[in-house]
Amino acid sequence: MTSDVAGNAELTMTQQAYSKDPLADRETGHYRKEYVTSFVDKWDELIDWDGRAQSEGQFFIDILKARGKERVLDVACGTGFHSVRLTKAGFDVTAADGNAAMVAKAFENGQSRGLILKTAQADWRWLNRDIHGKYDAIICLGNSFTHLHEEQDRRRALAEFYAALKHDGVLILDQRNYDAMLDRGFSSKHKYYYCGDDVSAEPEHIDDGLCRMRYDFPDGASYTLNLCPIRKDYMRRLFREAGFERVRTYGDFQDTYAEEEPDFFIHIAEKSAEHVARWGGNGADGQVDIRDVAETYYDSDDADTFYSTIWGGEDLHIGRYATTKNIREASDLTIESMIDALPDLKAGSRVLDLGAGYGGAMRTVVKKTGCEAVCLNISETQNEYNLGKVRAARLADKISIRHGVFEDVPEADESVDVVWSQDAFLHSDQRDQVLAEAFRVLKPGGHLIFTDPMQADDVPEGVLQPVYDRLQLNSLGSPSFYRQTAEALGFETVQQEDAVGDLRAHYARVREELLAHYAELREKGCSAEYLDKMALGLQNWVKAADDGHLAWGIQHFRKPVKH
Repeated sequence: MTSDVAGNAELTMTQQAYSKDPLADRETGHYRKEYVTSFVDKWDELIDWDGRAQSEGQFFIDILKARGKERVLDVACGTGFHSVRLTKAGFDVTAADGNAAMVAKAFENGQSRGLILKTAQADWRWLNRDIHGKYDAIICLGNSFTHLHEEQDRRRALAEFYAALKHDGVLILDQRNYDAMLDRGFSSKHKYYYCGDDVSAEPEHIDDGLCRMRYDFPDGASYTLNLCPIRKDYMRRLFREAGFERVRTYGDFQDTYAEEEPDFFIHIAEKSAEHVARWGGNGADGQVDIRDVAETYYDSDDADTFYSTIWGGEDLHIGRYATTKNIREASDLTIESMIDALPDLKAGSRVLDLGAGYGGAMRTVVKKTGCEAVCLNISETQNEYNLGKVRAARLADKISIRHGVFEDVPEADESVDVVWSQDAFLHSDQRDQVLAEAFRVLKPGGHLIFTDPMQADDVPEGVLQPVYDRLQLNSLGSPSFYRQTAEALGFETVQQEDAVGDLRAHYARVREELLAHYAELREKGCSAEYLDKMALGLQNWVKAADDGHLAWGIQHFRKPVKH
């Protein structure tokens, strides 16, 4: 990429141009001499649009929709595969590339599919000179970032991406698994990215500063690309040093993976942003919104590592311990008991889970009953994990995932049969509004069923402060509060179970597992400060349960049928 482009020579070039020593061509701008028209014309043979679409599924579409993103800049559009897919999915897409031949081919591919793509030729290092406005998301796919050979160019490009994003924007960037290629040699499943069956894509040379890829086509044509083999952890560090707040890395569209297995890594980097009345504001000036506290907490690496390790990455709710001491099994028993308390769910029934976490409950409910489900959750980290699990279970047509809050549910009036929640309402200090939203979205005859760690009805003032402190709460609901509030809204009370013994057993077992796996959790990245605070907090919950100050159990209400 060069800043002083005099013309678009790549529109007429048909032969790649290298120096006498091609392995010495290690500068950022050289790619313009590689993507010549004859190579660009064959690029779709390499990708195989149908094969690529099948291999990646709805991955990028789901990630963007779950985060509420609409305006997308595809900065390495190539021949337009992702720009076309995202446009067809309803996104407002601008397709850009540094190579004029690629931009022209993308426009042509869009036309052949009935679309007029918005296109631009843009150098990443001067992106905001060539592209105007702010975007909800930027995608940089196809291993394109590794065309940047100089570190100053990589840092400048990331700074330009950062500046082109809105305050809560997200950058999605992928790269080959160069770690495996450098450390163990090249191997490829040739499954996810380059799906052309008759095309070979393999390195003919690799060292710490250069990966020279060779592409051989059935007609005997051969082309090469000189790329910089950037390691995964180095790339993640660049994101953070550019100002991105959180980075999540997938391997071949999977959330968990062995380091040597993926052909490609996909990084999702969130731009740092202050929560300025993000959810509409509910307190006095200067008062912290508890929803921001919950979102920040569950999105943190500490919390994500802890909960996914101790609960196995399925959910994070209180379990039933009469017949087991295993947290995973006990959690499943709670789900089963809630399903059993409901009238028969069936295909066509809709369940809304408020605070779905990792989504394990809805995956179980949908598999068992055939119903449809919506997972509404405040943590984007958990939502992304849930998306991966939903895709792996082949339930994407049955389960949708939404980023949002309980107090303003993005569902139409009288549109769901069941509102479900497990141990999530404690994170709202507007629980009356949460129940009102549940009443609004339920069909007449629909059911509200939930569990929530509660305070007993007769707790002395101030004794639960140590309990509140673990999750930075300022209150808890109580059985009488939920009953009185629900009935005032028009609900009928079906059941209010008293099973506080399970709450006590649960927090004791979680604390035992934390201490038993303390070293493992530290190795996975949990801070000692987080784990020590968690251990103390869990002990405070156990003590409060022993003192009779807490309550828990299935709370079941019904919206009356209209007469």
